[in-house]
Amino acid sequence: MADGTAPSSAHKGRRNKKRRHPAPERTRSRHGPLYGALDLGTNNCRLLVATPTKTGFKVIDSYSQIVRLGEGLDASGALGDAAMDRAMEALHICATKIKRHRVKRVRCVATQACRTAINGKGFLDRVREETSLRLQTITPEQEARLAVRGCEDLLDTNCAAALVIDIGGGSTELSWVDFRTELNENNQRHQIKASTSLPMGVVNMAERFPEKEGEDRRAWFADMRRFARNQVSAFKGAEDFAHLFDQGNVHFIGTSGAVTSLGGVHLNLPRYLRSKVDGIWLSRRDAEGAIARLLSQSLRERAQEPCIGEDRADLVLAGCAILAAIQDVWPAPRIRVADRGLREGLLLGMMGADQRRARRKAQGHKYASAKGEHHGG
Repeated sequence: MADGTAPSSAHKGRRNKKRRHPAPERTRSRHGPLYGALDLGTNNCRLLVATPTKTGFKVIDSYSQIVRLGEGLDASGALGDAAMDRAMEALHICATKIKRHRVKRVRCVATQACRTAINGKGFLDRVREETSLRLQTITPEQEARLAVRGCEDLLDTNCAAALVIDIGGGSTELSWVDFRTELNENNQRHQIKASTSLPMGVVNMAERFPEKEGEDRRAWFADMRRFARNQVSAFKGAEDFAHLFDQGNVHFIGTSGAVTSLGGVHLNLPRYLRSKVDGIWLSRRDAEGAIARLLSQSLRERAQEPCIGEDRADLVLAGCAILAAIQDVWPAPRIRVADRGLREGLLLGMMGADQRRARRKAQGHKYASAKGEHHGG
């Protein structure tokens, strides 16, 4: 996924005091009511501002910044000062955008880093005090459901099942989706039948298996892959799906920066373009080829890849190892690349709830009107 530049080192080691930013110039939307979805993850801070359309929503503004909030978290158990400062910088920008656009409804969530850090709640209190943003720490189950909701348009319901893979900075959410069901009340032919959250993501994997200059990269990658495979294999809650994956009538959906980066590398894009990457299909051979290309490169060479860059150069192979390990345990012939996920799920959830509320209200008025006409006659 296209992310911003690396956080400035000038912010390390100091704690931000409450800022008095100049009041942003507010703009009236020409697009109808606006909704905002903010996702503060272990590695990224992301915001989408969008307006509903007949077929979904139209993005009005977006923001993405690598903040590495979970840097050092596994070792210390706490969010570090420099990491929190980087996140605060990004959150101030998000708050300014939300105010400027006069967003009607906004939902802000925090995931693995804030879930597990001993000072996670204290940090979210600081965020609320300094930015007025109210971040809610969501559960792994909520995170998985939102990721599936956000990319449901990319599900191939001609298959028997799909595995939705969300490789984050500090955890990986896996959701097994069954297409062998009847249409539900939302006109969907899919149900999440099993899901799990594994405590490994690109940040903590890269810290657990640091890349060293001059070492055998293939052996290093194999160690990461083996570790991740053991984590994936330990989950037994999706065993009913094993025969479907053996038969091959299944596919993956990868909704993470590691997978979108692989898509860009496979396409040899001169720069990352969401419109080119979102929704493309990669065969297993395509994915393995892109991984092999990155694995053959030094850290400096990976940083020069247009769809990787310096921000992701030391993280992308950790994500590739997780993806490869999942493929080892749950083999699928195809993976669909999704440059969408949790934020889109948040937006669709808010918009859907408001639309249902509006329909109930309209039906109530219609009923009251009809009742009044009946008594008036």
